[in-house]
Amino acid sequence: MASTETQPRFGQSVKGLLSDKVGSCSGDVIALTRQVLKGSRSQELLGQAARNMVIQEDAILHSEDSLRKMSIITTHLQYQQEAIQKNVEHSKNLQDQLRHLLK
Repeated sequence: MASTETQPRFGQSVKGLLSDKVGSCSGDVIALTRQVLKGSRSQELLGQAARNMVIQEDAILHSEDSLRKMSIITTHLQYQQEAIQKNVEHSKNLQDQLRHLLK
């Protein structure tokens, strides 16, 4: 009879150990799932940061291009201003000559 009494205890202790192991594994699976989700979220954030960086880089390149164009326009406007000033001086000289001739 002693062997029949130890078998239920042994079976119950195995069931208890098995139950503990299943609980432990379940906890590990939950922890692993949380880590995967955190990693997934991190990947999402990194992807979004990379997209934002590309957008900013495009904006910077566009700004550089605009500044180059404005510099060219400024140079052309300076040439035009110089030409206008020369024409005004030349016009004044012609007016003076005309006055002198009409006197």
